[in-house]
Amino acid sequence: MNRIGIVGAGAWGTALANVARGAGRDVVMWSYDAEAAEAINRNHENTLFLPGVAVDPAIRATTDMAEAVDADAVLLVVPAQHMRTICRAAAAAWRPGVAAVICAKGVEQDTCALMSEVVAEELPDAVPAVLSGPSFAIEVARGLPTAVTLACRDLSLARTLVHALGVPRFRIYEAEDVVGAQIGGAVKNVLAIACGIVQGRGLGDNARAALITRGLVEIARLGAAKGGHPETVMGLTGLGDLVLTCNAMQSRNFSFGVALGEGRTVDDILAARTGVTEGVSSASAVTDLARKLDVDMPICLATDGVLNHHADIDATIQGLLARPVGVEDPMGRGG
Repeated sequence: MNRIGIVGAGAWGTALANVARGAGRDVVMWSYDAEAAEAINRNHENTLFLPGVAVDPAIRATTDMAEAVDADAVLLVVPAQHMRTICRAAAAAWRPGVAAVICAKGVEQDTCALMSEVVAEELPDAVPAVLSGPSFAIEVARGLPTAVTLACRDLSLARTLVHALGVPRFRIYEAEDVVGAQIGGAVKNVLAIACGIVQGRGLGDNARAALITRGLVEIARLGAAKGGHPETVMGLTGLGDLVLTCNAMQSRNFSFGVALGEGRTVDDILAARTGVTEGVSSASAVTDLARKLDVDMPICLATDGVLNHHADIDATIQGLLARPVGVEDPMGRGG
């Protein structure tokens, strides 16, 4: 597995391109923007999404989708809400049996589909895998130690991908729970916005710790309802990603919540950003999926109310605090 295609030239796609090149792979990176692709090829830097980080000169950027997916494995590093469109664009050139490694974290709006379900529908000849875990792009790009999970139902392929992409400072653990790996990544973005609101409102560290813990229960509930493995929630794609995203201003979702808690509006915050804040769109999709599966997710529901239904933040917080308490069940059957 020598040639790796990267579909998406944002911060995370650029960081993963550097990782793959560091592992000795030939890397081709697709960008929708011709000027961005030219800048990467000419200056060896993604000045828009990852400024100040050198892109390995051997990495080639292109606007030709067919060139990018002509590879032994393709990493799909695009926003979740654009995954279906991108897969459709790639379908004609996709070679049968080539792995589609999903690097987006979210649930599709309207359909409530996981990204693996989107890939299965739009790229039926691909073998889906999921790369997820606690990983800020800038730290990965700078070579700081990071551990993630690569989930694939074909464990032999998972091992091949781990070998092709892993380096000592980017440790990849193999797994087969494709569903559970995606649920953790999608829901934690919504919970990170909620934690940011707690921070912005000055509610204290105790409240944030409680929210993270009860949020983990919501991940466990939804994961179980979708057929994920119970133990996945305690791993890198569950607890690991949740802890990172809910405690650092580097997180676009956490920092978004902080600004919201301090009194700024959703539209104003988004207008000032170039990167995608996945939790904003995922909030409605996650709660719709929860309703569809009859799963109780009060924190995600409350966050969606604030983001998408003009719910008052303070009244929402009071509503959560007024919920009846019961016996704690970490696997999610309690209140």
